[in-house]
Amino acid sequence: MIHEVDEVLKKLLGGGALAGSDIDVSFDAPTRDWAARRNGPALNAYLYDIREDVARRQRGSVPVRDDRGVVLRRRQPPRWFRLSYLVTAWTKRPQDEHRLLSAVLATLLPREIIPADELPGSLGELGLSVPLAVAGSRTEAQSLAEIWSALGGELKPSLDLMVTAPFPAVPEYDAGPPVTEGAGVRVRGIDGSLEGSPERHHRRPLPVPDAARDGATDAGREDATDGGAEER
Repeated sequence: MIHEVDEVLKKLLGGGALAGSDIDVSFDAPTRDWAARRNGPALNAYLYDIREDVARRQRGSVPVRDDRGVVLRRRQPPRWFRLSYLVTAWTKRPQDEHRLLSAVLATLLPREIIPADELPGSLGELGLSVPLAVAGSRTEAQSLAEIWSALGGELKPSLDLMVTAPFPAVPEYDAGPPVTEGAGVRVRGIDGSLEGSPERHHRRPLPVPDAARDGATDAGREDATDGGAEER
């Protein structure tokens, strides 16, 4: 799931206001060694935090239906995780870096929701939209100073980018066939034997089509009307 989110972000960051700029998009840790190896302008989206969004957790099972609406399989609801990225721009001049960050804002701010048809692989198969937030307030995540200190670099202008993505739940199991007969009941004797105890079935009534049900209702009304007329 995470690599599929990376694929979506790379496409987003390379498009929009940055389309045609040939800016390299990297997901490496922005350490001093990485910065020294860089050959040209680049955007870095470093994944620094992964947390489950427990408010979105669901219980039970979700039916998987075919084109006719028949339940084929059942699966557990997906678990949602918040992926936090530190987006930085890398050029030779701070002014150019600021322009790149402005272009990132212009590209991502209109994209608060990524529809399912734009998601690859297992993300797209779930049919769920993915929310995206940029430059939001930092709550549970680490402070910027702690992040840069861990990376061994100096503090740099950055944007917080958070993607809340579903993780497909496993396993997925086949649904059983529909019930067509009622339960069978037999009664044991005092000695524990079933001799002389026939099995009794409670048969469920077959579903009645709407047209037939309406006709039966109308007929019942007519019978009731006729019967009432005869009594009078």
